[in-house]
Amino acid sequence: MYLFTVLGNLIIILAVTSDPHLHIPMYFFLSNLSLIDIGFTSTTIPKLLMNLQSHSRAISYGGCLTQMSLFITFACTGSVLLTVMAYDRFVAICHPLHYSCIMNLHLCVSLLWVSFTLGLLESLLHNLIVLQLTCFRTVDIANFFCHPSQLLHLACTDSFRNEIVMCVIGILLGVLPASGILFSYCQILSSILKIPSAAGKYKSYSTCGSRLSIVSLFYGIGLGEYFGSALSISPRNHVVASVMYAVVTPLLNPFIYSLRNRNISRALERFHTRAFSVFAPAASR
Repeated sequence: MYLFTVLGNLIIILAVTSDPHLHIPMYFFLSNLSLIDIGFTSTTIPKLLMNLQSHSRAISYGGCLTQMSLFITFACTGSVLLTVMAYDRFVAICHPLHYSCIMNLHLCVSLLWVSFTLGLLESLLHNLIVLQLTCFRTVDIANFFCHPSQLLHLACTDSFRNEIVMCVIGILLGVLPASGILFSYCQILSSILKIPSAAGKYKSYSTCGSRLSIVSLFYGIGLGEYFGSALSISPRNHVVASVMYAVVTPLLNPFIYSLRNRNISRALERFHTRAFSVFAPAASR
């Protein structure tokens, strides 16, 4: 599953970077989302596979903090980038005549940097909270990676204030982006209703529906697991939810966003043709 996730996202990056026809904002964001998904899964799954191979779940304190930092950085960056992508579709569908002026290269790069900066900021805030804890009980973490709220539960001191801070962070950098996505797609659906063609409506609904399903999966399960973990809900539910948004969602992203896209398929066909024309003569010598 991990290899399929990495391969699928690498194919998207390869298709977008190799084809000039795809050098537009939508595919610029898609390729960066694929890169984030690779980092997102690579912070947890390789360690999980090593644990299964060695029959040991041990992880050092420094390793735990590093894993938590990278995971939160990629998760938050991906979350904000999904909001940016929803805004891009909102401008393209609701304001098509102004699209090229609004979504210029400078704005696209700026939005990408904002997404990454917010991811680093959330990671830094969680690290500051965890580093304040000076004492841990010797117990296992009820998950396959180091989750910040579960680290708080291992502390000997009262962590109620830190849990409140974490909930506020979750609302600002989780709930607000999700609300932005909901608003964008509501506006998009409103514009789709005005399309006179039934075929055009069906195509638009199909595209929006598939994207909303993956966004709902990521945000619904991710936020539920984040806040539920702080409220000490069943550890088994934590693991199932973590697997869903840390493993399944990045695996589905290439299929939902890109591999079903005709432009991506054509770009891959053109890349295959160019690669074959370069290597075939060399192989025949």
